[in-house]
Amino acid sequence: MSAHHATFGLAPATRAGAVLSNGAYEVHRDFWDFIVDGRPLLLRLADLDAVSPLAADLGPSLFTAHVRRLLLEEDAPLTGGRYVLYGCPECEGLECGAVTAVIERDGADVVWRDFAWQTGETADLGRDGYPGVGPFRFDGAQYRAALEHLLSDGGPAHGAATARRVLLVGQRVALPARLAAALRGIGIGAEITRDAAGASPDELRSYGAVAFGSAVDGAERAAVRAAFAAAGSSAVFVDLPVPVVPLLVARIEEALDRCPQDQRRLLRLAATRGEVTVETAVPCGVILTVYRVDRLSRTRTAELFAGQVEAGTHRLTVDARATKGTAYVVARTSGSVLVAEVAEVAGE
Repeated sequence: MSAHHATFGLAPATRAGAVLSNGAYEVHRDFWDFIVDGRPLLLRLADLDAVSPLAADLGPSLFTAHVRRLLLEEDAPLTGGRYVLYGCPECEGLECGAVTAVIERDGADVVWRDFAWQTGETADLGRDGYPGVGPFRFDGAQYRAALEHLLSDGGPAHGAATARRVLLVGQRVALPARLAAALRGIGIGAEITRDAAGASPDELRSYGAVAFGSAVDGAERAAVRAAFAAAGSSAVFVDLPVPVVPLLVARIEEALDRCPQDQRRLLRLAATRGEVTVETAVPCGVILTVYRVDRLSRTRTAELFAGQVEAGTHRLTVDARATKGTAYVVARTSGSVLVAEVAEVAGE
């Protein structure tokens, strides 16, 4: 079978959750993406909101079963020797659609071929195939080593799971309680405390992010940071500047994103009065939402843009009135989110 030899690897990826304007939730998922010749396979496909079967929130038995399948130690779950590579992040049901491919041995190598979007028992390559994607031939030893590392104690699967907990430092009052409930609703563990500095190092290392409420003073913040540093934690610290739960969820999602910069769809976001700049690595759909607090402390939300953009830097002119006061812009695309405070323009 003809196919060029490609390198195979795995890298952490995130499907950012969200609290939508209608109150619905999109679930946060941490997973391991397939890296082919140094580039995430997911970015080679259409603009998909999908995750691989190697998700950090699966139980050990199910996670191991998915790895064993990719190692070809178990029979293919679909007809024609096809395996699911990416599926629905909400339910993982085939009826929602999935990216599948034939995976087979060819001598000492492993080959992935005939990629397709599949919604039923069989795949129609003529209608739903991915022209130009694959086939990929992987060195068998490299392929096995990458996947088997996921099964080792303390390996990548363990590291990904620690990113899904957030510590909210502040009082157990309305806003932190509502924020914690929203985070739990999208699948992120959240606890509230005013005594983080007294927690055990093992407990502190289990958090991927720490969010400070506005009432937490500088001395307390410094003590919390020192405790996390002494525990050897890699948690990201963020502030919760305004009492807008969907915005705060987006800010925490951004902090939890462990995906390397060169493997993201969204690269940069900046905003000033009347203009938003967003940079994307690949063609994708982007949604820009502004959250602002007016002079009467009322929350205002407006969608600034929703549509497809090409790879590159895009400067979008927006109504300056939509960004008056204290305002933040949230950019979302399939699986990632960025937040930027609207900056004042000199002379305003």
